[in-house]
Amino acid sequence: MNFLRSGHFFGQISRTIHLNGITLTDTVIEHQEYIDWHYHEKAYFTLVLQGKLIEGNKRESYNCSAGNLLFRSPRDPHYNVKLEGNTKFFNLEFNEVLSDDFAFDINALQGSFRIEDPDIKFMLYRVFRETKICDIVTATSVQMALFEILGQMLRLKQTEQKTKPLWVKKLNEILHDGYAEKLSLVSLSSELNIHPVHLSRDFPKHFNCTLGEYVRKVRVEKALTLLPDKRRSLTEIAFECGFADQSHFLRCFKQIIGINPYAYRKLLLG
Repeated sequence: MNFLRSGHFFGQISRTIHLNGITLTDTVIEHQEYIDWHYHEKAYFTLVLQGKLIEGNKRESYNCSAGNLLFRSPRDPHYNVKLEGNTKFFNLEFNEVLSDDFAFDINALQGSFRIEDPDIKFMLYRVFRETKICDIVTATSVQMALFEILGQMLRLKQTEQKTKPLWVKKLNEILHDGYAEKLSLVSLSSELNIHPVHLSRDFPKHFNCTLGEYVRKVRVEKALTLLPDKRRSLTEIAFECGFADQSHFLRCFKQIIGINPYAYRKLLLG
């Protein structure tokens, strides 16, 4: 089985940045291929910026496309099947000693898995943007972002161990499947078979934001998967993701990601 040391990935490496125990790498795989079982020296995140692949480990496999975020523990075996077209990745590796310094138990996050939380994905996108600036404050900004990400992952891990009402999972599925639809409190409450007051009161407890804020996050998350396709105009993406118009899309995207969609597309495809 192949063992990849820090900074080494399959495909072509277009850029590597070393920042205080953190290694940031841009990679691209151009041809369809099967990447056999392998493991990496350090824990790392992979953000799929463009393209498609299949990720598999000893427990599960899943299809990944632009916007998917993966986490892999050190030396955890996995394989990949690269699908059609160019596939671009942004990788963030980090030394375990960093988590020790900040009293973070990395052992609580064992294995390889896909991260679904939109806030964590947005933080990785902001790290990707920060590496394009790469000035005297970048190292500190990236390190702070990493510990915010790890802290959020640990909180989610602890929350998963608690029993959640059945409606929480169902509502999350409804919002991800119907992000482009016009949603109302009454219709959602009816579908979930709970009182609107109950839903309004308990939604922030489980999603850490209001219903409107979460829907906008899901829509921006979807937009991030579509922006790599240069054939799609921003107007088309806005309507496909459920925004009322392009200006609404631009405002929400910049508020969440930190730059407008034009600038993000330029960073990604430049």
